[in-house]
Amino acid sequence: MTRGNQRELARSKNMKKQTDTGKGKRRDDGLSAAARKQRDSEIMQQKQKAANEKKEPPQPK
Repeated sequence: MTRGNQRELARSKNMKKQTDTGKGKRRDDGLSAAARKQRDSEIMQQKQKAANEKKEPPQPK
């Protein structure tokens, strides 16, 4: 019963699948959940402020 290179192909396909799933995960930055939440909140507030300023042109004096 010869399989040829079927096992080798399955192994390489599985390795590629395993590396692809790791790409979407965040790296561990050493922060606690609360600290990460606080940091992300501040970043989102800054982004929202910038978006609002971009949306509304400055009022002429």
